[in-house]
Amino acid sequence: MEDILAKALGQDAAQLAATEKRDLLVRLLSRLAHEVRNPLSSLDIHIQLLEEDLEAVVPQGRGQFSSRLEIIHGELHRLESIVERFLRLAGPSALDLEPVAAGKIAAHVCELLQPDASGKSIQIVQTIEADLPTVMADPLRLTQALLNLAINAIQAVQHDGSIEVSVKRSAADGAIVFGVRDSGPGIPADKLTEIFEPYFTTKEEGSGLGLWIAQQIAVAHGGKLTARNAAGGGAIFTLTLPLRGKEKSGG
Repeated sequence: MEDILAKALGQDAAQLAATEKRDLLVRLLSRLAHEVRNPLSSLDIHIQLLEEDLEAVVPQGRGQFSSRLEIIHGELHRLESIVERFLRLAGPSALDLEPVAAGKIAAHVCELLQPDASGKSIQIVQTIEADLPTVMADPLRLTQALLNLAINAIQAVQHDGSIEVSVKRSAADGAIVFGVRDSGPGIPADKLTEIFEPYFTTKEEGSGLGLWIAQQIAVAHGGKLTARNAAGGGAIFTLTLPLRGKEKSGG
């Protein structure tokens, strides 16, 4: 991440705090996506016009040009998908906050992933504290974050193991704490500070965006996402959300 920011900003990004790096990268990705989207839209329109011109000027050559035009269309759409991904990387710009039952979110995520886990002989264990208060959160974004963590856990275990999805209330400040623990190999010690960077992955499958997006969602709620290795093996990801959620700007 430091290299990306240093090249873009012309300064030593290593001296910036983690939150400053994240905010700067988010703005950079958003600006890049918008700058690329405009010429892409123009290209798409002119390719369509070119097709019409070719049809009018060389109608008999339609078959000759169609395969190449299809390739151009396909590559344009692929670039548009990359731009959309960059925009998603900028994080949730607005949250639809409402009182959410954290236990239900966790149970729903476990239910969604149960077929995939069962097919890999991975047991999903739910540990949900009783009588949890509701938390002000965006249920769709929160589900997405927890899904990303659970999918990451399944990918870490790969086969024949277990993941535990837990929800409890912090004794220190009353915050809601989601935990996802897996029985996988754990996180290499030298990678613990890098795993939340975009496109970072140690797995053959996956885009390297899941943990970044989950972290963005946690921060947007005024919470945090951390990772550590468990003493008995495997990794533990902890997503902590304040009960009231993050105040809306200007509110």
